[in-house]
Amino acid sequence: MTASLFTPALESRFATARQVADTVLFEGYVLYPYRASAAKNRLRWQFGVLVPPGWGADREEHDFQHTECLMEPKPGATLAVEARFLHAQRRTVQQALDDGTFETVTRLDLADRVLVPWDEGAEDRVEVVVDVAELAGDGVTVPFTRPAREETEPVLDADGRTVGRLVRRCEEISGAVRLSARELEGPYRVMRLTAVVENTTAWTPDSAEAERDAALPRSLVAAHLLLGLGAGSFLSMTDPPEWAKGAVAACRNLHTWPVLAGEPGRADLMLSSPIILEDHPAIAPESPGTLYDATEIDEILALRTAALTDQEKREARGTDPRAAAVIDLAESMPPEVLERLHGAVRALREITGPDTPPPAAQDPVPDGVDLIDTRGVLRPDTPWWDPASDDTADPARDRILVDGRSVGVGSRVLLRPGLRRTDAQDLFLKGRSAQVEAVLHDVDGGVHLAVTVEGDPGADIRREQGRFLYFQPDEVAPLEDA
Repeated sequence: MTASLFTPALESRFATARQVADTVLFEGYVLYPYRASAAKNRLRWQFGVLVPPGWGADREEHDFQHTECLMEPKPGATLAVEARFLHAQRRTVQQALDDGTFETVTRLDLADRVLVPWDEGAEDRVEVVVDVAELAGDGVTVPFTRPAREETEPVLDADGRTVGRLVRRCEEISGAVRLSARELEGPYRVMRLTAVVENTTAWTPDSAEAERDAALPRSLVAAHLLLGLGAGSFLSMTDPPEWAKGAVAACRNLHTWPVLAGEPGRADLMLSSPIILEDHPAIAPESPGTLYDATEIDEILALRTAALTDQEKREARGTDPRAAAVIDLAESMPPEVLERLHGAVRALREITGPDTPPPAAQDPVPDGVDLIDTRGVLRPDTPWWDPASDDTADPARDRILVDGRSVGVGSRVLLRPGLRRTDAQDLFLKGRSAQVEAVLHDVDGGVHLAVTVEGDPGADIRREQGRFLYFQPDEVAPLEDA
């Protein structure tokens, strides 16, 4: 890789964002139990794969990503762009023969590992630094090419003798990063930035039945973008200011989604990835290292990885250096680190002592909803964490007023989710009738109704196990009680 175009100051700003970007780069790279022989490790790389245009046209895969976002650059600002991806390199295993030649084999057993064929991912990036003023009109196009290459690595046994070798082959790939910007009409100087990453590799499969594995070495795998303004800021695409919501809605993002990145409170970096994230995503400080498994739960994966058999660990170590690092991490993790993975509470604040600030104002109660405490106390003075507060709420006796009618345990209600960011599964219940099983108060003063859906054959089991569905008062309408 050539020397970076970024200044040390720019490198420092990008460093925090790269921590999250690396998780995008290696999302699902190798899944538990980290062996090439595992069924779920045979279909590789599902996120952000930009295939050659001659292969993906009829196969529901794409050869480009199209990002649009809004920015407010200051006069003379520069834009730094980093397109990041993996270049798949095919690794074959060869065994040394007595005559000094090598023979390709399906596995090579060593004392500490079992080597098998595998596609590794080599990190690559394309850097662009351009004045924002140059992005007007047709903008800037930066083509790039990565040549084919072949490398060999000797495999030695415990005594230092050559028993085989690994042969890694990379196919040639080419692509382009296209950047343009247009100033929008309005009272503010806002520009719509368009950034396109595309695979332009001139390769077509030998036949229409060619497997996906043939295209992967010529693809940009897990492709994503980091965008940084030298002076100015980006607007959140997830939670834009009111005046910019129309312009944000008009942005076209295909096969990717941009969010603010870097340190919270700053807006000069944007991460556009094939995985939908929230603004300022961050790695949990408790995470001891990369486990690569999609939607990973570090504690469970660490425990299960440590419990693999010795033979399974040998196979994992031979699958990939990154898989070997996971095995070593699980085996060397001290108890205090593992204990931190058991759970963490965010955003705690001190609530006792002479300098305690007054409690924050409660969210307003939705229109048409009145709260009744059957004992005359809605929000007790006794803190929620004090055992003496346990008798201030009774889910079986508490009632609330919804649309002027009293609702409590046994009441029938009509479900009408969708007034807020409702769970997709709840939307299937819109218009269904349900029975209230409990009225629950949370520590923030909110009220939730635990319900079972009428006609659900598993309602009795749900009651026994306390597994209910939960709706807020403005998501239901009272019905006549049975």
